[in-house]
Amino acid sequence: MPESPDISPLHEGLVTRSTGSWYDVRVGTRTVPCKVRGRFRLEESDETNPVVVGDRVSIRQLPDDSGVIEDVHERETVLVRRAAGRRVGATQVIAANVDRAWVVQSVDFPRFNPGFVDRFLVMAEVHRIRAGIVVNKSDLLDRRTTGPVMDWVDLYRAIGYPVLLASAITGHGIAEFASELSGHVTVVAGPSGVGKSTLLNAVDPSLDLRTGGVSLKHRKGMHTTTHAVLLPVSGGGYVADTPGLREFGLVDLDPPHLSHYFREIEPFVNECRYPGCTHDHEPGCRVAEAVSEGLVSEERYASYLGMLASLHLGDRDVGR
Repeated sequence: MPESPDISPLHEGLVTRSTGSWYDVRVGTRTVPCKVRGRFRLEESDETNPVVVGDRVSIRQLPDDSGVIEDVHERETVLVRRAAGRRVGATQVIAANVDRAWVVQSVDFPRFNPGFVDRFLVMAEVHRIRAGIVVNKSDLLDRRTTGPVMDWVDLYRAIGYPVLLASAITGHGIAEFASELSGHVTVVAGPSGVGKSTLLNAVDPSLDLRTGGVSLKHRKGMHTTTHAVLLPVSGGGYVADTPGLREFGLVDLDPPHLSHYFREIEPFVNECRYPGCTHDHEPGCRVAEAVSEGLVSEERYASYLGMLASLHLGDRDVGR
């Protein structure tokens, strides 16, 4: 049956910007500002955002050249966190259909936060996204900061995560980061003030992302990226720049499964004396023995225990 003449055909596109009410959708060489069909907002879901950057969607164009998102295609991957300030279990999808995820931290101002990093890495492991760490502001490495920061760098590298030291000021590590972004669909996330947008501008100046600074009073970043945006990079591929995140809460994860998403702990979980060992207090726990033998770092084990406690409490950001 032919389509009714007063209904425009559907077009497939890629969501490149999300403001929460309007979405930019790339259709061929055009960008169409779109609203979401009301049914998406009304459907019961634990997700706070029905459409995110990276989503592949079907839209119907309207006479005023705007559009309506009629359907969201099945997502291959998602990077998610527990939605801040929401009911227990509510999920915020940060980006969809990405194949790389980089968490950005800084040497100082704000200081390196291993709790944030570990939670980010766990959620990337849960959703099978290849993750890495960028330590920005390497020009601030000095006698006070080098020891603590490099200890974490060495630890993460030892368990198999790529860690880049970078500085948008000196240019150190920028070419390496650009190479890592090339040819991939990558999400970049981290707290405000660590320099995500500055790093991406250094990689590709044509991105021209808005940048800010750090509050000297509170030593915390000031928000500059206010909405998630997916941009093409000159080396090929796309990168999603995201608003600064104060914490990275766990979601889609049951406490008994947590140990499987710590790379260095997972090899020992089936060697415990008792099935269902939580690796917290049980006798004959092989994981605890591995910690005492130096095969698992005390710092990462403490991070595991903190996350385990937070999951039992409904993940109220314990140890963020």
